[in-house]
Amino acid sequence: MFFLYLLGDIKNKKEVCFIMKKATKKILSIFMCAVLAASMLVGCGESGGNSSGGSADSGSSGDKIKIGVSIWSSTDSLGSQCKKIIDQAAAALGDVEVQYVDQGHVSEKVTASVETLAAAGCQGIIICNSADSEMTSAINTCNDNGVYLAQFFRIISEQNSPDIYELAKASEYYVGAVHENEPDNGEKLGKILLDRGCRKIGMIGWEQGDATWLGRWEGYQKAVDDWNAANPDDQAELTEPQYAGTTSDGGSKAAEALMSANADLDALVPAGGGGEPLEGTLSAVERAGKVGDIKVVSTDFRDDLETRLKDGSITAESGGHYCDPLFAFMMVYNAVKGNYKDFAGNFNEILYPYLFVDSPEAYADYDKYFVQQSPYTDDELKELAGLDFAALSEKAAALSIEDAKARSGK
Repeated sequence: MFFLYLLGDIKNKKEVCFIMKKATKKILSIFMCAVLAASMLVGCGESGGNSSGGSADSGSSGDKIKIGVSIWSSTDSLGSQCKKIIDQAAAALGDVEVQYVDQGHVSEKVTASVETLAAAGCQGIIICNSADSEMTSAINTCNDNGVYLAQFFRIISEQNSPDIYELAKASEYYVGAVHENEPDNGEKLGKILLDRGCRKIGMIGWEQGDATWLGRWEGYQKAVDDWNAANPDDQAELTEPQYAGTTSDGGSKAAEALMSANADLDALVPAGGGGEPLEGTLSAVERAGKVGDIKVVSTDFRDDLETRLKDGSITAESGGHYCDPLFAFMMVYNAVKGNYKDFAGNFNEILYPYLFVDSPEAYADYDKYFVQQSPYTDDELKELAGLDFAALSEKAAALSIEDAKARSGK
């Protein structure tokens, strides 16, 4: 405190103490903010791991490219698969450090995750947001910090969010989006239900306004409309959607509400939002004693999908798309390296295919080539990183069980 007495504008000891108290409070406030930001980080450092199951290395190198991953969960059935393939790619390339933030698809956490990753020095970020509205903040944060940004499992809807779409298109740092053909996804799953006799289909969404959910809903509706046009004496219908968020409890409550309001309900569609809404839906159907009577289809493969297909609690699922974020990762990697340029004025997208399974036999092949082993070797991942955008898009579109089987030679 002695140096404070030397300042001419300090009159007495009380003033000195007051100043010291204010300074202490400010330092504590800064410290607490740093602690809160650090608490959001679920994984950082160099991501190891390869097709034989290597583990993550906590070390990092200043020469490495740092890519952040904003994801709903890096530990649930789909999220853990996403993390595994990204970690394999990072290890294969050797010059990448990966940092993860789990944001639970909670809007304020989604936007905060981008700020956290940018502040942590990430040169690129890939994000699975929960609604288009979050992308305004995400894009602006990346523009302000000179960080490249790509979406996975998501695309900004030009129709429903034109201003945000134009913001992304104008950005020098928004690289693009990797997403699935969601209307086709919903249409195919809806057709499976209709072909198996379902006529009153209960819809469970996760977030109003989300482009992915809207696309799937559109597809289910098309399947029903096409069926009704071809079968005037055997009409089917979709219910208005119940929204579950991304929790098991939300899925359970939505399923219970639909079963209670529709005595003739014979199918439920927890359309996504990670695996939790499906988990809650399955539990609700089991409690109601309606396993098999109410058929369930969904998106995002579960760890116990084979068992569920055998016991009839799940009729069909689309999934196997955990390589989607791999292609977003490769897009951002190339942007940071300077291989992909001139993003402003363009809206780049990669359309990634779903895999569909509706029987234990169909699941067996998926398990062999996508679960028991990686669909890509380390050398193939290095090859992907060297492709231009058009060739990378073609590789994404070509990935299938048959493609993985052919490349494995088994």
